[in-house]
Amino acid sequence: MSAPRLALVLGDQLSFDLPSLLALDPQCDAVLLAEVAAETDYVPHHPQKIALIFSAMRHFAEALRKRGWQVHYVKLDDAQNSGSLPGELQRWAAQLQAVEVHITECGEWRLEDELKRCGVPITWHADSRFICARGEFARWAEGRKQLRMEFFYREMRRKTGLLMNGDGTPVGGAWNFDAENRKALPKQIKAPMTARFPADGITQEVLALVAERFSHHYGSLASFDYPVTHAEAEALWQHFLDFALPAFGDYQDAMAVGEPFLFHARISAALNIGLLDVRRLCADVEAAYWRGHVPLNAAEGFIRQLLGWREYVRGIYWMHMPEYAERNAFGNTRPLPEFYWTGKTRMKCMSQAIGQTLEHAYAHHIQRLMVTGNFALLAGIEPSQVCDWYLAVYMDAFDWVELPNTLGMVMHADGGYLGSKPYCASGQYIKRMSNYCGDCAYKVTESVGEQACPFNALYWHFLMRHREQLTGNHRLGMIYRGLDKMTEAKQQGLWQRGEQLLARLDAGEAL
Repeated sequence: MSAPRLALVLGDQLSFDLPSLLALDPQCDAVLLAEVAAETDYVPHHPQKIALIFSAMRHFAEALRKRGWQVHYVKLDDAQNSGSLPGELQRWAAQLQAVEVHITECGEWRLEDELKRCGVPITWHADSRFICARGEFARWAEGRKQLRMEFFYREMRRKTGLLMNGDGTPVGGAWNFDAENRKALPKQIKAPMTARFPADGITQEVLALVAERFSHHYGSLASFDYPVTHAEAEALWQHFLDFALPAFGDYQDAMAVGEPFLFHARISAALNIGLLDVRRLCADVEAAYWRGHVPLNAAEGFIRQLLGWREYVRGIYWMHMPEYAERNAFGNTRPLPEFYWTGKTRMKCMSQAIGQTLEHAYAHHIQRLMVTGNFALLAGIEPSQVCDWYLAVYMDAFDWVELPNTLGMVMHADGGYLGSKPYCASGQYIKRMSNYCGDCAYKVTESVGEQACPFNALYWHFLMRHREQLTGNHRLGMIYRGLDKMTEAKQQGLWQRGEQLLARLDAGEAL
């Protein structure tokens, strides 16, 4: 029998139509999947994230075998496991005497660079699971001083025809209905029950392994209920279409005590590891709109997150790595506070967002951007530490999507390349979009004094200390004019309160 070709399939590439698989023949070629220590601890990944990927990999390997593939699967505790993906690729390529090695583009620059330097000749395949290829995005970006997601999104709408009229205009007469996606949750509105998936034998074995090996990582395994197969991911998706999508548009930015999911789909982790297909998701949402099942602001808002932001941040990532990861436009040096890892803070909004993150490895985009991210921005936390935290604690976080969102969108550390303004806000934003402030230890109506909401003084302190950099931003002009209208005594009081809060952070205190 002739030597086989070998496809290395990564833990975020669990798609049957993966280009590197389509290039091979299951009758005579082989597939390699490997659980390795190097991918579990370069940041302290949430135990549920490790469990999801390992369980999904093991289920995918079984599904491939049923489809006739020869699959070589390396478990984390296998005696011969080298501990890294380059090491396993070298070992198995030599052992099988593979005539060719095929890999689909990685999701992380770090790993792709390691594999390219491992000494094994590799045939690389573009990842067709994305709508916009790396090269296509680079061509779109060429010659532009600033890359705005809105204009990229319009190009993707034209390319796909999603929510488009026959004459090339957008359905509803506008490209973007974001202004209709910002309603706070009324008291009488209840979120649908969450779809849950009990652990089968494979998942139970993985959970036991993760509990034993990663008990030192922050985060609980107890509530693990994520889909680990294509069929389960499909069931989660259908649950969202039926019960949550109609209200998603109105309340996608809302936050509520004890409601970690509200009307969100929870499918980003399944999508990012290959259990769902982005084209299918967008088509399903568009079809739901045309049938009259969901309003336009829900359909457009959901499609914008996938077709717009998701594709956009991937394009920026691959255009500018690895230098992009080092950007720090504000020169922040403050270390990440310990309460980001424990949730032990008197700030109700932060304890809610971090607490549910530790419990579920999940928080929705506004909790990430306008609560934990907003605080990190206002407090001047060093960007790479914030990025590492997001990469570690969230189930759906892979470098290509997490890094631009965190470094660019959350921390504005790229100087405005990705976002046109810093997403900074006082406690009033959180009050408007949530019920977190009602029983908080701090008073959101106050800005100075020991009982004042820390977000308030830190917001103005941030604007004051970075005035030289930000005063020319047209989207902040009105805010700076408001600052200038304050009395000198009020400005001084806000500055002093901000200084006190930052000093407490520097002393290791949990606010």
